[in-house]
Amino acid sequence: MDEAGQRSRTPKSSDHFVMSAVIIDDEHLAEASDCLAKLRVDLGRRPDDHLTWKNLRGHSLRLHASQVLGQQPWLTISSVVVCKRHITQGIEGIDDDLAYLYTVRYLLERLSWHARDRSRQSSYTLAHVIRFRMEKLREYERLLRADPDCKIAWTALDPRGGQLDQPQRLEFLQLADLAASATFAAFEPDHYGNTERRYLENFSERLYRRGENLTSYGLKMHPWCSSTKAAYPWVAAL
Repeated sequence: MDEAGQRSRTPKSSDHFVMSAVIIDDEHLAEASDCLAKLRVDLGRRPDDHLTWKNLRGHSLRLHASQVLGQQPWLTISSVVVCKRHITQGIEGIDDDLAYLYTVRYLLERLSWHARDRSRQSSYTLAHVIRFRMEKLREYERLLRADPDCKIAWTALDPRGGQLDQPQRLEFLQLADLAASATFAAFEPDHYGNTERRYLENFSERLYRRGENLTSYGLKMHPWCSSTKAAYPWVAAL
């Protein structure tokens, strides 16, 4: 799991915050490593280079990376897109860390449902966030387990809880970086007011769907209300 954008809600912060998970079955981990190795070659990187979206300077490089994600049948992607300017209620007293954890909650729900429906159990690793300690994640997991309204299917998640790691050490987090940043580009305007949806569209078939439902699973929009439906009408067409 990795993120793109800023958690904060200041006037100068990004309008969106995206957190994405790439789901890979254990039996396909070797294929995931091979995919990353080939992608480094395609992008002119060295074998041990850390792939990160921000270092793919150029539309063609990013387009290719997103196309490669879409070509992997073993890969499932689930993202939460927080549309911060559309949230008008329930934000009092929520600091940056709590906003981050609330997004983690949404994503853990979807990871657990995906595993539960396939009679499997998922472990999860978050790309390490600066100044965010493991103790805070463990305390939040404890609070979620005690919350009767929490929709996480805990039996489908590793009982040891989530882990924090660096993409340089756990290379699969690099796939999550690409997925989150590509999704972010579809929503967050650049300096000229333009967005780029092609990256996301390139791997739309990899997005987690339950039946035909996308916005409750592979692309969870928060909030998903009249204002966001009007602002992002193209999401329903994915």
